[in-house]
Amino acid sequence: MTDQPILDFPAPPEREQPDDELNLASYAQRAYLEYALSVVKGRALPDVCDGQKPVQRRILYAMSRMGLGFGGTNGNTGAKPVKCARVVGDVLGRFHPHGDSSVYDAAVRMAQDFSLRYPLVDGQGNFGSRDGDGAAAMRYTEARLAKITSLLLDEIDEGTVDFSPNYDGSTEEPNQLPARLPFALLNGASGIAVGLATEIPSHNLREVADACIALIKSPDLTDDELYALVPGPDFPGGGQIISSAADIADAYRTGRGSLKCRARWKIEELARGQWQLVVTELPPGVSTQRVLEEIEELTNPKIKAGKKALSLEQNQLKATVLSVLDGVRDESSKDAAVRLVCEPKTSKIGQQELINTLLAHTSLETSSPINLTMIGLDGRPTQKSLRQMFTEWIAFRQSTIERRTRHRLGKVLDRIHILEGRALVLLNIDEVIAIIRQSDEPKAALIARFQLSERQAEDILEIRLRQLARLEAIKIEQELAGLREEQHKLEDILANPASLRRLMVKEIEGDAKTFQDARRTLIQAEKKAVLEIKVVDEPVTVVVSQKGWVRVVSQKGWVRTQKGWASRDRQGATDAPQYAFKAGDALYGSFECRTVDTLLAFGSNGRVYSVAVSLLPGGRGDGQPITSLIELESGTQLLFYFAGPVEASLLLSSSAGYGFTATVAHMISRQKAGKAFVTINEGETLCQPSLVANAALGLPAATHVACASTGGRILTFELSELKSDETLEIRSLNNARGARARKGKLADLGFKPVSITRVA
Repeated sequence: MTDQPILDFPAPPEREQPDDELNLASYAQRAYLEYALSVVKGRALPDVCDGQKPVQRRILYAMSRMGLGFGGTNGNTGAKPVKCARVVGDVLGRFHPHGDSSVYDAAVRMAQDFSLRYPLVDGQGNFGSRDGDGAAAMRYTEARLAKITSLLLDEIDEGTVDFSPNYDGSTEEPNQLPARLPFALLNGASGIAVGLATEIPSHNLREVADACIALIKSPDLTDDELYALVPGPDFPGGGQIISSAADIADAYRTGRGSLKCRARWKIEELARGQWQLVVTELPPGVSTQRVLEEIEELTNPKIKAGKKALSLEQNQLKATVLSVLDGVRDESSKDAAVRLVCEPKTSKIGQQELINTLLAHTSLETSSPINLTMIGLDGRPTQKSLRQMFTEWIAFRQSTIERRTRHRLGKVLDRIHILEGRALVLLNIDEVIAIIRQSDEPKAALIARFQLSERQAEDILEIRLRQLARLEAIKIEQELAGLREEQHKLEDILANPASLRRLMVKEIEGDAKTFQDARRTLIQAEKKAVLEIKVVDEPVTVVVSQKGWVRVVSQKGWVRTQKGWASRDRQGATDAPQYAFKAGDALYGSFECRTVDTLLAFGSNGRVYSVAVSLLPGGRGDGQPITSLIELESGTQLLFYFAGPVEASLLLSSSAGYGFTATVAHMISRQKAGKAFVTINEGETLCQPSLVANAALGLPAATHVACASTGGRILTFELSELKSDETLEIRSLNNARGARARKGKLADLGFKPVSITRVA
């Protein structure tokens, strides 16, 4: 993946109109682009350098300037927390001229250990809960910086980053924070901008540090080696990632993907053989309250809008859940952040059956998106791969170390310069005192006599008398020796890239040892939980009317004879069962199948809608319109129907002469909106599907295809000429009059098909 910006905003068009006129289109374009840039760079997206959004960076910087560091200024236990209202007021007044809620909400999230993997604010008071409870008002809560913010703020006064004027020019604020570790990966980020969004998951500090060290030592590290060091996200709430290593690697490689996550649980054994399921960790973004609401919706469903009663699917799902689950309660507390207790209906219920039921129908198993979009080193919003994020942060960290080293070297050289002047004074102390006492301009006299600089002369004139003692001369020599040694080390760092890399590795390793912790999220590939509703496998007849009313008729009272269907008490008769329909309606067709089969409905738009036969209404009534079981697009009509096993094969075709064979299994969709399966262009229509093979009914497989046209011609060719499960042109090798073989669409042979069917 190339590192190309997602949004490359063009320059606003130049104004060609006079100064006293304003073109509305030009103004709207310029205003929208300015707004989009403001949202993208000034609000929604984090920076790859320090992983912070502007409001977060301003909060941290303001709290640092307020002296709210965790470790204090004198190495004590830290600053005393202050009211969040003071912090919000200082941020608003100096750096962030927006609403107070924007600042306080950001500060609250930075203090929540269930939102950030490594919280940056140490909060005292009610800062909300994972169940969606809001934080207390800012006048009640207190905050100070967390200890880990030292990795973001300790070097900010050492020339490591650029500053820019604040909104009113009264002070300055940092463009980035000198992060000693890539916080864009440690805490992740979530945001929505204009035209793009970001969803960066959090990661484990130890793993991220190891990956940084490996890339610094070996920039040509392969992707597989990098992903072995960073196997996947590490969410604040733990849980389990069940996606395969290949899926995780693909998301990291492209910068976009989706991971399957699920909760973690344990089985607690109780007295007399009883047991209960206890959920202890939840997937990211899921709360116990949300799971409880979903279980309530399953066990006590509401009638959908526009319906008069619960659907058959709702009733079946309710019965399925209630058959294995007796009750659920939330026992979360300070001692256990998540404790969701699920009691089985009886102790004889299989543990895995209860687990699969909950995973399949609640948020205990869900998807977590990955979208690594952020502001890059070039200042542009870009979707990056994991390697690009590491590479850009390492380049930024190298730059901050170089700037910090130059800043420290400048201070060391200045101190050496001062001490050299003092050492010279101590050697000629009597003469210096005499010059100061007798000269009208002692500064110029000292410069002329001892060849001093103005800086040294100024320091000598301001020196205290007690610093002229003999003992002070020894201290000066010792300090000079230490400073010259430090000067040599700093110059070596700037001159030798290998020394700089060794320093980077040493600092990252030290920070990792200080702040590392164990991984919380388990990475173990598992299959997605799918719960199949138990259905009694028995023969039935699916009856479909011309107006789309469907129902299921049991075959228990009828037997099939050589002469057709007959009543069990009249086996010699051929009186097939009779079906009643609403006035103006008639039989479309009846399909002999089983309750485990599927009903397919083919729309005029080429979509195929599937409904399980077990969900169809039974009884002696008129049935139920199939449109109530699917989501039909406006203007679409249902043309044809078929019910049968998943192994059954159908021939699908259009009036344009295109066709292919497909099995029922490939046409089934879990979505009520169906699946786009046949391409129907303007002016074309779908031909009636023809059954190719159905082993369940003992029908022989078709060998040829017969195409009838409006011109009275019939075209036949072998079924093997058709491809399966993909749209292509029907190719004919002969025609009805025995003309020489030609390839192409039926229209090329003068045929306009009205029906295409199988020939056994």
